[in-house]
Amino acid sequence: MDLTLYVWRQKDAKDSGRLEKYPAKSIDPNMSFLEMLDVVNEGLIQQNIEPIAFDSDCREGICGTCSMTINGIPHGPERGTTVCQLHMRKFKDGDAIYIEPFRARAFPVLRDLITDRSAFDRIIQAGGYVSINTGGVPDGNAIPVPKVAQEEAMDAAQCIGCGACVAACKNASAMLFVSAKVSHLALLPQGAVERKRRVLNMVGQMDAESFGSCTNQYECEAVCPKEISVQFIARMNREYLQGRVLPEA
Repeated sequence: MDLTLYVWRQKDAKDSGRLEKYPAKSIDPNMSFLEMLDVVNEGLIQQNIEPIAFDSDCREGICGTCSMTINGIPHGPERGTTVCQLHMRKFKDGDAIYIEPFRARAFPVLRDLITDRSAFDRIIQAGGYVSINTGGVPDGNAIPVPKVAQEEAMDAAQCIGCGACVAACKNASAMLFVSAKVSHLALLPQGAVERKRRVLNMVGQMDAESFGSCTNQYECEAVCPKEISVQFIARMNREYLQGRVLPEA
């Protein structure tokens, strides 16, 4: 396959950035998207051109670091897939592919396709954990959890914190991410004790990080590589209302 890439190049957060055109020649359709970028970078290095900077780690769709926008869609055209799982057979010979970083005020561009998504880390630090002093750790199998609650909690726990939901939302809202983290712990007995404090602190930190509000257009669910449901946003809103209205237990 021969492709034409239009790649966003930006030296740092202060640089205005621009799209640059690169050829991608003789690409194997069975390559992953990141493998294709590796091949292109090898060619750029041979020409003494600065290689395209992008993030990756697991290359198995479980870490979320490969986040980038492909032809206007976070993580690319295949639903329920991260960039590292996207294969070049999803494109056609002669295609032009536009590759850009995630766009959001809370995700400043560090270099080329790499963005600083540490805002998500600070939201987790605000309450996305269980800190109750329970003494000795009981056997997990000894804690009864209803099957429905367990399955719903696991659905929420699939969130890998990639930020595609933010990139897809016209308001750069992080509510799908936050709602998944809030719901995962609130549904389990281990996290229920801190549920009110948790949702108030996490939503407060989300607002402090300059993420926008949700307008219920479901772009976030459409691009989420783990297909997290927007129903968790409704759950988080209920948790937040209860946390504001009802006193701490």
